[in-house]
Amino acid sequence: MTTRMVNQYTNWLAIRYVFSKKDNRTLSSISLISVLGIMTAVAVLIVVLSVVNGFEKELREKLLIMSGHAHIESPTEKLYPWKDYLSEFEENDRVISATPYINGQGVIASGQKISSAILRGLDTKISGEAEEIENLMIEGTLKNLYQGSYSIILGNGLMEKLNTSVGEKVTINLSQGLSTPLGLFPRTKQLKVVGVFRSGMGEYDANLALIDLRDAQTVFRMGDSVSGVRLAVTDIYKSYEIVRELALSTGDQLLIDDWTQRHINFFRSIQVTKSILFIILLLIVAVAAFNIVSTLVMVVRDKRNDIAILRTIGMLPTTVIKIFIVQGSIIGITGTVLGVLLGVTIAVNLEQVVMFIENIFTIKVLASDVYFISDLPSEVRIADVMIIALIAIIMSILSTLYPAWSASRIIPSEVLRYD
Repeated sequence: MTTRMVNQYTNWLAIRYVFSKKDNRTLSSISLISVLGIMTAVAVLIVVLSVVNGFEKELREKLLIMSGHAHIESPTEKLYPWKDYLSEFEENDRVISATPYINGQGVIASGQKISSAILRGLDTKISGEAEEIENLMIEGTLKNLYQGSYSIILGNGLMEKLNTSVGEKVTINLSQGLSTPLGLFPRTKQLKVVGVFRSGMGEYDANLALIDLRDAQTVFRMGDSVSGVRLAVTDIYKSYEIVRELALSTGDQLLIDDWTQRHINFFRSIQVTKSILFIILLLIVAVAAFNIVSTLVMVVRDKRNDIAILRTIGMLPTTVIKIFIVQGSIIGITGTVLGVLLGVTIAVNLEQVVMFIENIFTIKVLASDVYFISDLPSEVRIADVMIIALIAIIMSILSTLYPAWSASRIIPSEVLRYD
């Protein structure tokens, strides 16, 4: 027989052992279970890593929208020459935008409801932060914030806590009190609710309120100063280098920070979590792949007579090894391909799957008052899928080596002695 004929015969035998329906239904069922095991393990691993990738992406994008890439502030908490800084910073090729802001704290009251909040004054006429937040608006628009309007935009979580709505008025009580001969009295101001935003991050949606920059200067008695300048840069991973360069170029003593200092623990924890989950779930793939060992061992025991006969007519031990390696590879590759298809399909449509589950069981998978992100994001990365598929196939092939070697060691004379 030619090498080609031997290969064809080998492949035919391997496929027959896997998909036999008449005489070996038990073995065929075990092969199907092995395929389903690998498929499930691969699909779960892809979905879980896609969710972790989605969380990382959402955290990065939404955190950077709400908190900025970098900040420059004054040690005195009042930055006066900020207008000069804006024009100077924006001339830098690595700076996308520079926007002034005012941060303050207070208590917002609406009827019998009260809640502490962070008040942020922003200039809606300057692009950058305003454009990004405008995309998060679910009711109203940032254009409703203008000098002298004394209006306010609330996060949707904060609005729910206050039990208010657009068009109603709320009262803010500031920590900076009024000193009078009768003592210290809190300063209050009524503001009209003109909009609602939703970032999908409970920390901001439940605690942040936006007002006009000039109104904030009046309310917080900032004069013509601001709390600081927020920067958006071209390369977020070099944000500290860029903000340091800009601060030094002014020649003034300024305080600087960037997103890596404010939120680096989030991203480090995500990377550690992803690595741990990958290792743990990879063990599930390994268990599913090692099911192939038991399947092939059963095949070897069931086909001892067939193997012995084939050996007596001249089949080489290497050919026997190849038969069982091909058989195990078919199981592994089939399970991996099906797992990749299932996993990618679920990961891409995860939002709809979660909504379906929430509607059936009337539950909220990620409650905004408990978790930092109230949505369940998913991002499929081709590199992750390829690595998972490659490892699953390699494990499947390695699982065939012992049964294949065991089959090649069968001695025909001992098997056929009593036949």
